[in-house]
Amino acid sequence: MRLTIDTETKILERDGEKLSLYSDEAFELLSNQWLKVAWNQKYPYTFSWMGRPIIQLPEDMIRLQEVIYRVKPDVIFECGIAHGGSLIYSASLLKAMGKGRVIGVDIEIRPHNRRAIEEHELFELITLVEGSSTDAGIIQKIKKLIKPDERVLVILDSNHTKEHVQKEMDAYHGLVTPGSYLVVTDGFMKKLADVPRGKEEWSWNNPLSAAEEFLGHHKEFELEKTPSWPFNESTLKENITHWPGAWLRRT
Repeated sequence: MRLTIDTETKILERDGEKLSLYSDEAFELLSNQWLKVAWNQKYPYTFSWMGRPIIQLPEDMIRLQEVIYRVKPDVIFECGIAHGGSLIYSASLLKAMGKGRVIGVDIEIRPHNRRAIEEHELFELITLVEGSSTDAGIIQKIKKLIKPDERVLVILDSNHTKEHVQKEMDAYHGLVTPGSYLVVTDGFMKKLADVPRGKEEWSWNNPLSAAEEFLGHHKEFELEKTPSWPFNESTLKENITHWPGAWLRRT
């Protein structure tokens, strides 16, 4: 695809087709190209939340906040810990709402990250589990940490291969309570196969492909392309996101 911007005539040209530069369609085209460049330049690696690196697009975190506030889960379960920023983010929202706790699992919690999380003022709301999220013993341990009457939201953000995400979805989708979500992050990998830091196999080996197959076999879940925005005075309707196809709502 060839994009040409003429700021004088206020025209965006896409493969010969002329669009108003100041239009929803032009905004979405430019934003999607910006997402690819920003990912390649590691833009999401420039953010932290309450002292811990979060490695997420701020747009996605704001949308996640909107969903968490609406669902008001008792437990947010996250596959993938890394530096702990996402756990701290979730814990801070639950703290502000006056309810809930966070469980995080990772195959390796590096000592300096564990220390920083355990010393954080929100650690009282966080449970760390070290081990593979797809190991049978770890799966059973996670399930035992959650009470039958608790409202649960699940976020998958660990190993992003299609096979691994499928295994996580199979293992944990049953934890998601009706009205809550199984959030399958980083489906944008599918569009990064052609960028310098990307890999050709990502065109099929990605979380979005896993989620699409999962939905074909689990009718108790439905895809919300964009969870409803509680506030919108624009004419825009699409998220600018690294998480396309992420929001699987249990009906």
